[in-house]
Amino acid sequence: MSTILFHEIVFGPIHSRRLGTSLGMNLLPYDGKLCSFDCIYCECGYNDDFRTKTKLPDRDNVKAALEDKLIRLQQEEASIDVITFAGNGEPTMHPEFAGIIDDTIELRDKYFPNAKISVLSNAMHISKESVFEALKKVDNNILKLDSAILDTVRLIDRPNAPSYTIEKQVELFKQFDGEFIMQTMFVRGSHNGRIVDNTTEEEISAWLEAVKATSPKEVMIYTIDRETPEKNLDKVPLEDLKRIGERVEQLGIKVSISG
Repeated sequence: MSTILFHEIVFGPIHSRRLGTSLGMNLLPYDGKLCSFDCIYCECGYNDDFRTKTKLPDRDNVKAALEDKLIRLQQEEASIDVITFAGNGEPTMHPEFAGIIDDTIELRDKYFPNAKISVLSNAMHISKESVFEALKKVDNNILKLDSAILDTVRLIDRPNAPSYTIEKQVELFKQFDGEFIMQTMFVRGSHNGRIVDNTTEEEISAWLEAVKATSPKEVMIYTIDRETPEKNLDKVPLEDLKRIGERVEQLGIKVSISG
């Protein structure tokens, strides 16, 4: 069974394919997973397999853990490129997310002022004003859109809200006025007897329309790199990712690709 769970509030630094030397932040249970998506490619496994009754860390504990780690890294003369909120699920689900972002900005400015702050989010909760305002404050507001076709999203990402629609997400993305990064996982294979492939011409054409409509400052294109809970998934070849990236660049939007 595939699972990479983070057992601390602050972990790393680790090398990120997309972000560089990253100090990770986990606002979710240390012994399980909490997410409003249940992606078939998630390195943390499926939600049902890693249920937890553990409480979320509170804001004070998160701040103390981060400050302690930053002090130690400073003493070690280490360097970090970014402080990244990801962890065992969806970070914006934490009820104190907005305040934690304020604390993180304060501590970053004090100890590692050159480091960026990134949030990797499935974008399910950006309709909440406190989440929206907090994401506007970070350097890298990275929002997921794996497909612009709802049936594909329900196959690959499996959002837990029946009300989830592509149209709604696109309108929410637009409210950032381009100050966000779109992140898309491209994958092929099968799941529960259905073909998985968000790289077809139909998929890419619809996705490019969503990119054009929301005008992100950057698009991150990547494919699977670790074991996935659905075993019948394959990496998308780098050359295919590059071809998709070229079509984004034709829209005048910056692209980063991780094969």
